[in-house]
Amino acid sequence: MFIQTESTPNPNSLKFILEKYSFCDTPVEFNKTDKNINSDLAERLFEINGVENILFNQNFVSINKKNYSWDQLKASILQVISKHVESGLPAIKIENNCSDDLNEIEFDIEDKEIVENIAKIINSKIRRAVMQDGGDVKFNKYESGIVYLSLKGSCAGCPSATMTLKNGIENLLKSHIAEIQKVEQVI
Repeated sequence: MFIQTESTPNPNSLKFILEKYSFCDTPVEFNKTDKNINSDLAERLFEINGVENILFNQNFVSINKKNYSWDQLKASILQVISKHVESGLPAIKIENNCSDDLNEIEFDIEDKEIVENIAKIINSKIRRAVMQDGGDVKFNKYESGIVYLSLKGSCAGCPSATMTLKNGIENLLKSHIAEIQKVEQVI
């Protein structure tokens, strides 16, 4: 089995890509501090000192590290992923639905059309681009012209996150939806 690694704009994050394997249908993120991790693979990866955050996506795992170099971590991570894939077990026991369902977004009912348009742009254009870099974007809230988003995976803690939010996402949303004044990150 060949697992390709790919750097991301975040120096503390690395993508581990498997061409012919599916981890999940929609992005699922786990943090080392989470209590109920419904993934044996994530639990094994968190046993490696330095692994702090994991984002599973369709054919890749994005891992964020802390206090160790990739030279110290990479071989152990590759071994854990390889063993898990060979086991035939699913990467996630119960898959979370991470789509931006309107029920999961806070907004005033008068803004429903605006929120629907924001969600459509995020899902059709923004998420795909952010996933290329090993991350994901979640639409949390819309209030008084402000879009609140959380960045996940490689995007969490990335030095380029502010630029992604302001120069990328905010400009794109403003160019399509006149009511948007700014985009803020929810941590």
